[in-house]
Amino acid sequence: MYKEKRARKDYRRLLRRFEIGKLKEEDYVHLYKTYNLPFDSIILLASTFVHKGNYTKAISVYLTLLEHVTDRVKKEELLELLGSTYFKSGFMQRAKEIFLRILKFSPRNEKALDYLLIINEKLKDYQSAKDNIECLEEIGADIEKEKVYIETLSIINDPLESFEKKSEKLYKIFQTNPEVQRLVAQFYLQFNKKFFWEHLNEFDFKKMVDLMWYLNFDDIDFDEVAKNDFLNELYNAKGYLDTLNHSKDFVFDILIALNNHDHKIPATIDFEFMCNSCKQIHPIYDSRCPHCHGILTLEVKYNLVKSLNETNQSLQ
Repeated sequence: MYKEKRARKDYRRLLRRFEIGKLKEEDYVHLYKTYNLPFDSIILLASTFVHKGNYTKAISVYLTLLEHVTDRVKKEELLELLGSTYFKSGFMQRAKEIFLRILKFSPRNEKALDYLLIINEKLKDYQSAKDNIECLEEIGADIEKEKVYIETLSIINDPLESFEKKSEKLYKIFQTNPEVQRLVAQFYLQFNKKFFWEHLNEFDFKKMVDLMWYLNFDDIDFDEVAKNDFLNELYNAKGYLDTLNHSKDFVFDILIALNNHDHKIPATIDFEFMCNSCKQIHPIYDSRCPHCHGILTLEVKYNLVKSLNETNQSLQ
């Protein structure tokens, strides 16, 4: 009777701690082992720390639970949560170690392989990323886009290859895989501008208008720009050219009109990037969506804003 009464008292104390958000790591173990709270419920409670951005606390809870959970399936789930939390908190090497640990006893774990692919990409370990792709291919995953993407990054970041060789290899990939055009264009604009301007009309500049907008004046080949309607309108809107009175693009058209107005009104373009997969909007371009990790899914959007002493940015 005394033990039962004490157990109820301890349980109420744990509940009060949960209500005020002060459960300790060992409290989760007690809820699981002593009070038989379902494993899924324990995980749900611990995941609240992740949603609040308290990754350190979540990691501590997962590590504590791992010491007491013996069921293989539950341990694998805990390790996945631990690895993904390390990933979200920026501890890439620790996350990599956890997902490699999972693959030792569950080599067909697609989630672990997906995370390892992203982690190795971030660590610029492209050979390991290619190994991950082979494993994903073996289990039937659709990874054609990943193969092209990682191969492109591998060429761009190869420290031994010459810029000329890289340019040739990237152009070959770009010809059959136009979705990598932004990565290829960025490389050319930094390291082989001559090649870029020679192949100007092979790019779809509506999909990378921000790159061209922020290009340094001295890096622009205006003879080639004159042959491209979109860039001609863009640089008239930017104020680098004064050869047009109108543009087919609404924003460009307004900027051209403002540039030609007697009373100069400071205006410019503001860019944002929307993922065509998860629909999240980001202020900076990334080749992977920071939210859903989709590859080359960010689409550039732009609108007119008041200029606040705009300083031209460059890719350098």
